[in-house]
Amino acid sequence: MKPPIHLNRSPFAEDNPEGLHPAPHTPDYRSYRPARGGSRSAALLVLTARVVSVVFTPFYLPVVAFAALFSFSYLHMLPWLTKLWITLVVYCFTVLLPHLGIFLYRKVNGWTRHQMGKRQRRYVPYVLSITCYAALLHMLYSLHMPRFTLGVIMGALVIQVACAVVNSWLKVSTHAAASAGVVGALLAFSLIFSFNPTGWLCLSVLVCGMVCTARMVLRQHTYAELGWGTLIGFLSGFFSILLV
Repeated sequence: MKPPIHLNRSPFAEDNPEGLHPAPHTPDYRSYRPARGGSRSAALLVLTARVVSVVFTPFYLPVVAFAALFSFSYLHMLPWLTKLWITLVVYCFTVLLPHLGIFLYRKVNGWTRHQMGKRQRRYVPYVLSITCYAALLHMLYSLHMPRFTLGVIMGALVIQVACAVVNSWLKVSTHAAASAGVVGALLAFSLIFSFNPTGWLCLSVLVCGMVCTARMVLRQHTYAELGWGTLIGFLSGFFSILLV
């Protein structure tokens, strides 16, 4: 005759008649580890997510946008030295200076990159980025650059400001906002220059999905944080290009 089943007993009741805790020699389900093949797959997935996050970091998108405009718009007629100089200026104000400031801020406080990602510690990086983007926008305006090039920097600036404001309640994803901003900006440019954006639009949407998935795999954001970031980025990118 089989003994009665107690629902509140341990799953290892045969080795632990009291049913309170697993016996010391009994394998505990809480100490389960995936098989070696599963560990390798998980490690490869995390590595891929990190590579995607680094490659599509928000800081590089204005530089890529200017490189695309210098290649596919009438700005390609500018002398190559002028295009190189403008690209370097954009790089300094959107990548180099913000990265340097954030790096020094993190080192002074003795934080790792993961610790730096906490919502309460993101205000100073936002302020540094906003200051650099605003200075670049003023410089390009002083150089009488075309309005749609100013819209690129304005879109990135609006994304930073919006994310900083929402950061008071939610750790919104700047990666998602930047990648979705490319989608919005692409749609706006298609209206300005009257071209069919289907191919590039599919590619940018795919990249946006990859970036959001990578941030989820790395456990940096929730669905809500990614969703709000995507919405903020798309609206900022679209209307900044179209209305500036």
